[in-house]
Amino acid sequence: MNDTSKHDERIANMTFASVYPHYVKKVESKGRTLDELHEVITWLTGFDETKLRALIDEKATFQTFFQRANINPNAYLITGVICGYRVEEIKNPLTQKTRYLDKLIDELAKGRKMEKILRA
Repeated sequence: MNDTSKHDERIANMTFASVYPHYVKKVESKGRTLDELHEVITWLTGFDETKLRALIDEKATFQTFFQRANINPNAYLITGVICGYRVEEIKNPLTQKTRYLDKLIDELAKGRKMEKILRA
């Protein structure tokens, strides 16, 4: 596999607040709701809306964001390709968690049923 250290470092230092509006735009443009987006984020991270808003206001990096998260024990069930990477094969734990989130949001935007997205 290619050396992804620069890519991993870039993700770690990116702020969640800078990406969050893109998540909102992506799901809303496909007819999904902000509540559904938050439900997906909460499922993966354990963050409620208050904590999510605090992390956005704090401009927390993805590294900080995922250090504070309680990752759902079923997150390992998230598989497939996102951004050209097979999520289950990503070696860097932070990058993998970030891609888990990207994959869930992508599934939401593509109209997948919530029980499938949340691996129920």
